Amino acid sequence: MKFDRIPIGKFSLMTHLTQKALRLYDQKGLLVPEAKDAFTGYRCYTYSQIERGVKIRLLSWMGFGLDEISSLLDAEDNRDGKVIDEMMQKRYTETQLEIRRLQKVQNLLLNQTDKLELISMSVSEPTIKDIPKMRVLSMRETGSYEETIGVLIGKLFEFVESSTSTSSKIKLTGPAMFLCHDEEYRENDADIEVCLPISGSVDLNVPSITLTTLPDIRAVSVIHKGPYQEVDVAYTRIFEYMAENGLEQAGPSRALYLNDPNEIPEEELLTEVQVPVE
Repeated sequence: MKFDRIPIGKFSLMTHLTQKALRLYDQKGLLVPEAKDAFTGYRCYTYSQIERGVKIRLLSWMGFGLDEISSLLDAEDNRDGKVIDEMMQKRYTETQLEIRRLQKVQNLLLNQTDKLELISMSVSEPTIKDIPKMRVLSMRETGSYEETIGVLIGKLFEFVESSTSTSSKIKLTGPAMFLCHDEEYRENDADIEVCLPISGSVDLNVPSITLTTLPDIRAVSVIHKGPYQEVDVAYTRIFEYMAENGLEQAGPSRALYLNDPNEIPEEELLTEVQVPVE
């Protein structure tokens, strides 16, 4: 064995990467051993690969997935600072959201005497309501819930505000809402549609915005009080109610944002969740 060939066990000690992780990185093409013994199959690395191994360990500890780590290392090799900056900023935003979530968990654990009662109080009792058809401005894109919903709603409000100085006479008739077209939770490529209910004349000059009519529906509805990141408990309560009463979903769910997150604290946010049923 050459002097600069490092067996996998020793390389594991030097980089603080487990042998299981190193084998996975080899399979993924992320950190491929410089050589493999033809007879024993032992993996051997070189000293020049230590730095890459340490970088992978650090990026993994920071919360990046294997595909993201591969992209970051490729960007570094290609001296593509823009890609690195964008991926680091995205991870920073995700980390801030996770920090806020953990702080809320910490406060609940420290300050509440009856946690289960508190959770039940954040969601109203389900009701069945008939919702008439409504005329809406709509935008639809693929992305993450945390980023895309807010961006699209902001664009719709900007369009409405800019239209007040033109021939359009748009009047809002209800709160902004999010329609979920997916049949499962999707982290980064969700099919997201946001709508603003309106009346009046509309001069559409933005290709990404459409004017459409949402159908009338019969829906199970609950109101959630608290941060948007915790609204999943509202969906859980609705689907429990539907199962108890033999109801089936009959279209995309809707989340209506009943107050302004720029004006009130997260704990006071109200979201009405509606799931069409038949």
